[in-house]
Amino acid sequence: MSTEIPEKLNVLWFLPTHGDSRYLGTVEGGRAVDLPYLQQVAQAADSLGYYGVLLPTGRSCEDSWVVASALVPLTKQLRFLVAVRPGLQSPTLAARMTATLDRISHGRLLINVVTGGDPVENKGDGIFLSHAERYEVTREFLDIYKAVLAGETVAYKGQHFEIEDGRLLFPPVQTPHPPLYFGGSSEAANEVAAAQVDKYLTWGEPPAQVAEKLDVIRRLADARGRTVSFGIRLHVIVRETNAKAWEAAEELISRLDDQTIADAQKVFARMDSVGQSRMSSLHGGRRDKLEVSPNLWAGVGLVRGGAGTALVGDAETVAERIDEYRRLGIDSFILSGYPHLEEAYRFGELVLPHLPLTQPLPSQARSVNTGPFGESIAGDRRPAVRASQS
Repeated sequence: MSTEIPEKLNVLWFLPTHGDSRYLGTVEGGRAVDLPYLQQVAQAADSLGYYGVLLPTGRSCEDSWVVASALVPLTKQLRFLVAVRPGLQSPTLAARMTATLDRISHGRLLINVVTGGDPVENKGDGIFLSHAERYEVTREFLDIYKAVLAGETVAYKGQHFEIEDGRLLFPPVQTPHPPLYFGGSSEAANEVAAAQVDKYLTWGEPPAQVAEKLDVIRRLADARGRTVSFGIRLHVIVRETNAKAWEAAEELISRLDDQTIADAQKVFARMDSVGQSRMSSLHGGRRDKLEVSPNLWAGVGLVRGGAGTALVGDAETVAERIDEYRRLGIDSFILSGYPHLEEAYRFGELVLPHLPLTQPLPSQARSVNTGPFGESIAGDRRPAVRASQS
C-alpha cells in the first residue's frame, strides 16, 4: 500500500485556554489568559495566515465552545477546531451546537472528537466507563452525530444511546458535516479512526514511530473502503539560529524542579491513554535525554500532558523537519509555542513562508497606504527591502 504524499499543507495554531507562560511548571513568567489575550492570539493567527486554531478541552481549560463563539466575530478567515465529547454530550445536542457554530462562523468550524484518557477527570464529569467502553460510546455517538448533521432523521438503539426522531431543523454550512479530527493510539482508537473520521491526529513522536502508526490506520481504513488523511500535533521553538533555538528550549524548562516533574509524571501514569504513555516513554521523566530525534525535543512533556514534543531550530531546519513528516503523508500541522502570542509571530514570519500551504499567505503590500513595515531609520527614511523579501 503506497503512501500518498500531500503537496499542500494546512498549518494551525493553538489557543492556550489552560494558561500561558515563558517558563513551564512555575508561576514565574505566567500570563493571564483572558478573552482579550485570546483575542490577540486568534487575530495574530488570522492575520499571519494560519489555517485555523485548536482549542483544547478538559477541566484545566476554559470551555472551547464558549471561547470559539466569542472569537468567531473577531476573526475573518480563521477556522476553529473545537471538541465534541462523547459521553459528556448527547450526540443530537452536539449536532445542534455544531450546526449553529458552523453557521455563525460561515463554515469555519472543525470538529475534534475527544474520548478522554484520564479516569480521574472522567469521574469528575460523571463518567465511570472503562477505556474500551468509552470507545464503544464514541462509535455510537458518531453514528448518530454524523447522521443527524447529514440531515437524516435518526432512530437508534444501541448499548449506550437510544434516540427517537433525532433531527436538525437548521443544518450546518459544511456538508455533510464539518471535518472530523480524531486522535488516539490504542487498538480501539484505531478502529474508530479508520471507520468514522476524516483526519487522524498523532502527537509528535519520532518520524519512524509516526510512520508505523499511520500505516496501521491506512490498512484499517483501506479494508473498509475508506481513505483517512493525517495530522500531527507539535510544539515549535523557532529562532534565527539553531543555537538560539536550543537556548530557548533550555530556558523554557529552566525553572522546573525535580519534584514538579515527578508529580506531573505521577498524574500521567494514572491515565489509561496509550498516547500519553507513548509520550511519557520518550523521556522517562529525565532531563538528560530530551532530544528524542533530530530537532525533536521532549522537554515540554516533562510537565505538560498530551502533546509533549517540540521542533527546535532555525526556520530552514524546522521547515525541513515538517517536510519529513509531510513525506510520511501528513497534511495538517497543529502547532503551539511559548508564549503563544510571540511564538505565533516567530513561526508565522520565519517558517510559514517556506511551507507549501493550501491557502496563500496574506499579501504585505509595501504601499504607505497600508502602514509602515519595519521601523523608520533615524525618523528620516524607510528601511530598504532585503533581496530575500523582494
